[in-house]
Amino acid sequence: MVGAALAQKTVSNEGLKILSPDEGAYLAGPTRLRAQLDAAARVQSLVFFVDGSQVCALQKAPFQCEWDAGSSVDEHQVRVVATLIDGRRLVQTVRTKGLSYADRVNVDLVQVTATVSDRRGAYVRGLPRSAFHVLEDGRTQTITHFQSEDVPLELIVALDISGSMIPAMPKLKEVAKAFLNSVSSKDRVTVLGFNENVFTIARRAVDPDERVEGIDRLAAWGTTALYDVIIEAEDMLGRESGRKALIVFTDGEDEGSRSTVEDVRQRLQASDVTLYMIGQGRGTSLDRLKKVMRGLSDPTGGRALFTPNIDELHAAFAELLDELSNQYLLGYTPTNTAHDGVLRHIKLEVDGQHAVRAREAYRLMALPER
Repeated sequence: MVGAALAQKTVSNEGLKILSPDEGAYLAGPTRLRAQLDAAARVQSLVFFVDGSQVCALQKAPFQCEWDAGSSVDEHQVRVVATLIDGRRLVQTVRTKGLSYADRVNVDLVQVTATVSDRRGAYVRGLPRSAFHVLEDGRTQTITHFQSEDVPLELIVALDISGSMIPAMPKLKEVAKAFLNSVSSKDRVTVLGFNENVFTIARRAVDPDERVEGIDRLAAWGTTALYDVIIEAEDMLGRESGRKALIVFTDGEDEGSRSTVEDVRQRLQASDVTLYMIGQGRGTSLDRLKKVMRGLSDPTGGRALFTPNIDELHAAFAELLDELSNQYLLGYTPTNTAHDGVLRHIKLEVDGQHAVRAREAYRLMALPER
């Protein structure tokens, strides 16, 4: 923001309260958004946002408007911003809950995120469900779920802040903020920093300001628990339905994880998370580190990118942003329903002269005892 807008001061939510919906509520269908403001006589405008998009703007009480939450019960962020005549801004946010993955779809549903490109490497959009064919261990499967445009994304970005990253930190902060600001407001973004510990910088944020808040305060120190952060990120993404991706920026050298590379590999096989790794420093020059990063990311349908020069980060993040904006999501219920933990191989084929990247295998793990 520039000019007079800079004079506005955002303060606490003192005197401002969201009356509806409640924190942790479950929403579906027509929903009334309501807020209470003690300083109503001094308000210039009061605006409701849901998941980063403006729903309505009001200048006087009663502060309420209607919004359609849709037919499915999803998690939402409801934010109200009141601008007072004296330039101050009051803000309050509540988060509603969504039904879990198991409540929405068959627990055995196998989800596959696919990236399709032509012979020139350009992404191919607009393909119908009939163009896709899935085989599991050589047996044809029936695609029951399919999305091809504006597929919501649950994204985690994990930034290596170990001591080896000290020279790269200023550029990393700059590029990470630019990337996070560019991710669609429809997508929920969690930002992690990691060394031998994992720090949550932003949690499932749709507001660009919330995503980047705290980035500038990061300082590089300690060793690198690369494998631990991948497993923790996968835990955070959980078993929700939809497209899920993890981007890890690192030099690729694990120095302090409790987990092993095999632990990570097996966890990813039991998950539908697409992993992308951006190698920096030693991760761009040592073949053993590049092999590890490719070996973890490629089978998930993701990939590893290597940036020998920190200045190449802008291009790497832009490339990933373009890919994440051009993906398909499909699902099928496997004909083999045994929860035996055995690795099953997936082959996704697309009609025409197209290249496709998607997860290559998965494990249907044993169901927990009730």
